[in-house]
Amino acid sequence: MGIGYKTSWLAVPGASGGAVADALGLAGRVAMDWDAGTKAAYRKGVFVASPVDGWTLAHGRIDLDAGRDGDGPAVLSWLGSLGRRFGELQYFSTDRVGECHAWARVEAGRVVRAYCYDGCVGDVLMRLGEPTEIERRLGVGLRGLEEGRERWGEAEWDDWHAAMPDEQHVMAIARDWGICPLDIPDGTTVADGIHGFPADAD
Repeated sequence: MGIGYKTSWLAVPGASGGAVADALGLAGRVAMDWDAGTKAAYRKGVFVASPVDGWTLAHGRIDLDAGRDGDGPAVLSWLGSLGRRFGELQYFSTDRVGECHAWARVEAGRVVRAYCYDGCVGDVLMRLGEPTEIERRLGVGLRGLEEGRERWGEAEWDDWHAAMPDEQHVMAIARDWGICPLDIPDGTTVADGIHGFPADAD
C-alpha cells in the first residue's frame, strides 16, 4: 500500500482522518485515494489515510516532522502535544540511506518510549523510557553511547553497532505495537484520505 520505507509516519488508534489532519494543522487539503496520497507525500506534504483496522496513519517523507528531524526535545514536545489531544499514538521514521531510524510511543498523553539512531553520525540521538518487549527480543533500542567509549576497542564497537536498528527492526516494532503499514494488503479498499501541508512546511 505504499507507506513504510524511507518515510515517517504516525499511527493513531480510534481517530478520524479529519481529526488527525486538524491536529497536524494541514492546509491546502485535497482528498486523495491511498495510492495518490502516499505518492504525493513521498514528494512533499502529508497524507492522512482513512482508518484501517481502527488505526489512522499519517505519513510524510519530508514534512510530517519538518524542523524536528525525528530526534531530541523538539520531536518529544511535538509528540507530547499530539498525545494531549489523542491520548495514544505512535511515531516511526526510517531512512536506509543514512541509516536513521526512530520510534516513539505515547500513552495517556505522555511520551513513554522514544529512540532514535542516526548512522550518519554514529550516535543515538534520543533515548527515553524503557525498551519494550519487542525491542528486547530484537536486541535493539537497548544502547546509547555509554561512558568510556573513548577507550573501546574494535570488539566493543562491533558489539555496539550490532545493537543498532535497521529499517526492518522499525517495521517489526510497528507490527508488534499495533499496525505495520507494510502489512496492509494491496487492493485494500479504504475511503479517500487527506493530503495537505503543515504550516511550517517550506
